[in-house]
Amino acid sequence: MFLTKKHISRRTLLRGAGAALALPLLDSMIPAFGQKASPRIPRFVGIFNPHGWAPEYSTIEKTGALGDLPFALKSLEPWREILTIVTGLDATSSMPPPGLTGGDHSRSAAVFSGVQPKKTVSDDIFLGTTIDQMIAQKYGQDTVLPSIQLGIEDQSSLATCPWGYSCAYVNSVSWSGPTKPLPHEANPQVVFERLFGEGTNPQERLLRKQAKASLLDGVTHEVDRLNRSLPNTDRTRLNEYLEDIREIERRLQNVAKSSDATPSAEVPSGVPESFEEHVKLMWDLQALAFQGDITRVSTLMYAHDVSMRSYPESGVTTANHAASHHGGVPKRLEDWAKINRFHVQCLPYFLDKLKKTPDGDGSLLDHTLILWASNMGDGNLHSHKAVPHMLLGGANGQHKGGRHIRTEGSTANLLLTTLKMFAIDKPALGDSTGAIVL
Repeated sequence: MFLTKKHISRRTLLRGAGAALALPLLDSMIPAFGQKASPRIPRFVGIFNPHGWAPEYSTIEKTGALGDLPFALKSLEPWREILTIVTGLDATSSMPPPGLTGGDHSRSAAVFSGVQPKKTVSDDIFLGTTIDQMIAQKYGQDTVLPSIQLGIEDQSSLATCPWGYSCAYVNSVSWSGPTKPLPHEANPQVVFERLFGEGTNPQERLLRKQAKASLLDGVTHEVDRLNRSLPNTDRTRLNEYLEDIREIERRLQNVAKSSDATPSAEVPSGVPESFEEHVKLMWDLQALAFQGDITRVSTLMYAHDVSMRSYPESGVTTANHAASHHGGVPKRLEDWAKINRFHVQCLPYFLDKLKKTPDGDGSLLDHTLILWASNMGDGNLHSHKAVPHMLLGGANGQHKGGRHIRTEGSTANLLLTTLKMFAIDKPALGDSTGAIVL
């Protein structure tokens, strides 16, 4: 580590025309000469994947140390040391209330709250605060954004929400309070501006787009001034961070050009048509947000519970929801498993990005916990029993991977356990009966 008498605040922002650039963690931000070092900052990522996985292609028989991973999870083999798979838990908060049937798709919001949604189409919605927001309340009050909520599917695709439940329950898995669902942003350009823009409006963004200018052009002078006072290691780290931001800008510009050239009613302007390209942009934006300490908490929805999107990159053209209802027909079941596999295959890109990003005495991956969750154990049957979950990352030493844990009870028990990893002790959460011992 480079020792210097200079100390740059972790909260330093480089400001320019329409830009407010947070900085990555630099050695110059860590007090020198034996002073107390900057504490490790925990990060959390919640991923919602609707309808679970095909049990026939994802089940793991052996508990304890992870053996060979099944078809749907095979792409995570290189990451087994930071991977814990938890099976056997029932998503009881996503089940119909006693005496009622239907509405399974409208209760997906319960995945990170453990609280059964109130059945209503009026303004009296009620769920419960989700764990990402509890973590944000503890760790996100000093950051520019307490949390970010991302999606890979535009919410306007849902015209109606049947079964007597408000669309709020379908559109958001992140709630800052029992009556406060948080919107999930699917447009990566909007997310980029939210992370790095300051005071920008649609007119300013249009002018910058027309001029083919970078948001970073407005802070060039500030960057040059800062670089003159930094040691070589910090200059290198800062310049790599800026190059990553410029690269994302370049990709966003390419997406915009493609949208302008071939406008589509199904894909909003600025949103990549390719799921893989779209999710990679979102992963990169989350990594940069963590690196710059813009936020420490994020949630990402792969799709709505009733998504009719197809994933040709998976080798299957059947829409997501239709594919989940395969009726046990072998070919259709295999197609659903291929979609499951494709969704999981998109995650290692993010893991690799976090692993390669330095963060204090380790990497972002060392200091992050990712919870991959769903609301169903078998989408074909709309079964909320035996719902598989995954934990990935080091979580500041709180998570040890390489294991398969089979347990019983509510999925809210795992939410309680997750909170404990962030030093948030709650006696209960939703319909939990006690934390899981990992």
